[in-house]
Amino acid sequence: MKTFRQELAQQRWDDHRYYHHSRINQSLHFISALSFIAAYGLLFIDPASAALLAWGVSMSTRQAGHFFFEPLGYDQVNQATHEHKEEIKVGYNLRRKVVLMSIWATAPLVLWWAPSLGGLIAPATSFSGYLHDLGIAWLALGVGGLLFRTLHLFFLFDVRTGLVWASKIITDPFNDAMIYRHAPLALLRGELIDPQHAQHAPRIQR
Repeated sequence: MKTFRQELAQQRWDDHRYYHHSRINQSLHFISALSFIAAYGLLFIDPASAALLAWGVSMSTRQAGHFFFEPLGYDQVNQATHEHKEEIKVGYNLRRKVVLMSIWATAPLVLWWAPSLGGLIAPATSFSGYLHDLGIAWLALGVGGLLFRTLHLFFLFDVRTGLVWASKIITDPFNDAMIYRHAPLALLRGELIDPQHAQHAPRIQR
């Protein structure tokens, strides 16, 4: 049986090799990782501002890399279709991410139209108060999304798989900052695709 650390390493490797071919995506993940690390520190001082940074910068850059720059065709290196990878993905695949990001994008509009959320909270009386409430709403969404998928994995697989995935998500910023720190320079050299994924990768014409 795999140990907790071995399973964590496996989930990280599968995530990297299946979903991080693009150097643009990797570079955006590096920016996202640094922003998330800053948000972690800010969480102990101002949770609302931490959530605004995490969702406004970290998550938007992170998911933009997946949605707009990651190849979605047949994966020659891993000999797998995009559909197969989406089916076996442990965490949030693109379809689930669309749902999560839709809720994220809708939250500012809901708070603007219903500042008290139907009497659940005291309505904000200033724009700074609105941003604070939005940050708390996004913080609740992040924690809720993490807990929901973790519990879901308990039933789909087992408790350890869910705990490993949750640990991966929480520590991803530190791991991504380390493994993707060279991606921006590689992109400037003209690498559109990580060489380990590229057999006939296009290069930027200079």
